[in-house]
Amino acid sequence: MEDNKIIDLFLSRDESAITQVSEKYGSRLRSLAYNILGDLTAAEECENDTYMEAWSSIPPHEPRSYLFPFLARITRHTALDICKERNRLKRNALISELSEELEQCIPSPEDTESRIDSILLSEAINAFLSTLSEDKRNVFIRRYWFMDSVNDIAKRYGMSQSKIKSILFRSRNQLREYLEQKGIEI
Repeated sequence: MEDNKIIDLFLSRDESAITQVSEKYGSRLRSLAYNILGDLTAAEECENDTYMEAWSSIPPHEPRSYLFPFLARITRHTALDICKERNRLKRNALISELSEELEQCIPSPEDTESRIDSILLSEAINAFLSTLSEDKRNVFIRRYWFMDSVNDIAKRYGMSQSKIKSILFRSRNQLREYLEQKGIEI
């Protein structure tokens, strides 16, 4: 079913909208949550929470042209909230690893001078991503937004793990330089 028709079901408060979304995007949403949580049961709960949040958010939102990104964002935030809750006293290894990889490019929220509005930072990162080739952008997003492993990304794009690591390393360096050029202190 097309996204427009699914949105129409949500707007008319037809419960089959959830069934349609689940059939179309369920496995991708579950996979995203699993990549963050590493627990299939928690990933399934996160997927269900996504459907409930979508039910509450549509209306007023009508993500006709971006339904999957809309749902994926909800899933990602829900999974990260679960991860934070589980690991309040200890840091999750994957989240810690990804944070360490990007901390050299992204301003520290603890540094008062580096504090900027999150919307401006988001816009700067999106502008940077648009400067990358499609392959490099996809690798960067798969790693830092979907939290795929280097091995999974290599398999997905038919590249070696060392090639993926090289792309990520260079992209992080380019991001750092780009942010510095835009006046965003690192």
